[in-house]
Amino acid sequence: MTMPHMRRLSIAVTAGLAATAGLAVPLSPATSAPGSGSSEGTARVFMVNPVQSSNDQGLTDQKDAASAVPDSAYAQVPLTHLDGSGYLRGDYAVVESSTGTPARSATNSFSYDRHQDQFEQVMGYFWVTRAQTYLHTLGFGETLPGVLNEPFSVKINQYGGDNSYQTDKPYRIRLGKGGVDDAEDAEVIVHEYGHAVHASQVPGYGSSLDAGAIGESFGDYLAVTVGLDAAAEFGWPVAADPSCPMDWDSTSYTDAPHCIRSFHLDLTLEDRRNQVHYDGQIWSQALWEIREGYQDLGLTTRDWDTTLIYSQFSYAADTSFQAAAAETYAAAAARDGQAAADLVRDRFAARGITF
Repeated sequence: MTMPHMRRLSIAVTAGLAATAGLAVPLSPATSAPGSGSSEGTARVFMVNPVQSSNDQGLTDQKDAASAVPDSAYAQVPLTHLDGSGYLRGDYAVVESSTGTPARSATNSFSYDRHQDQFEQVMGYFWVTRAQTYLHTLGFGETLPGVLNEPFSVKINQYGGDNSYQTDKPYRIRLGKGGVDDAEDAEVIVHEYGHAVHASQVPGYGSSLDAGAIGESFGDYLAVTVGLDAAAEFGWPVAADPSCPMDWDSTSYTDAPHCIRSFHLDLTLEDRRNQVHYDGQIWSQALWEIREGYQDLGLTTRDWDTTLIYSQFSYAADTSFQAAAAETYAAAAARDGQAAADLVRDRFAARGITF
């Protein structure tokens, strides 16, 4: 039985335990109502999350009250890759179960506020689909090997604690509740999807402390880069520090400015605590600084994202920081040139990661 990747807690919960807790709810009741018949629609979502788009560090959950978040935090977006059933399922995401009535629209129009359970279902569908379509824009599933190029199961409010986790047998994420419900923050959703990316690329990935830390770091980084890509496409504001992920979800358990983890704590290997979430911040800072350095070299953040994700195919399931950094360096040299590879080596070395 596969062990899940937890977003914050160090406890292990298996997919089997969740199932026996009676959490599964059918996708939809039997119905003869017609579906939309279209693969496209529209939806209302948060612009990543309300704190990021506004930098209002005083926002709080207020028991899911719609009034807790201003209308300006929402945006209308296109939904894509739907299966035409009228439910939130399609080529890359399937909202498999939830605590509320499944969202359904004969016109594929899904407009809710955060007080309604269906809003989180829409967030889950949109952001998982967005993460996969971002991978396609980088070439994965096109000119490069596919990564999770399949319908992915999303379970909303299916974990009673304020946490979320991913399992890979089968691939799915369960998004928890408590404080700010996790599916209200796009960076939580995409972080968990990032664990599935690793598991898809390297079966059994994460079987050492270093590999687990890299996995947590990559989940954070993927969440940020997918959110920033969406913000750039749709013209959304990015008012809070983007290198401080999950700032909306973390309002219930951190002080302002809210941040679940950081990409700029200047940690090195000497600071390791042998805790995957904490130690992952060592790797995160290197990834973020390489991203910035690629732009200084006249390359793009998409160049870096492609190289980073491509390099992960070569990681061992129990990789060390040093071995993973060496594979990333090799991919940068092959794909982006020696100057880029030297940047990768230097930024990892600044974190104490040498090879």
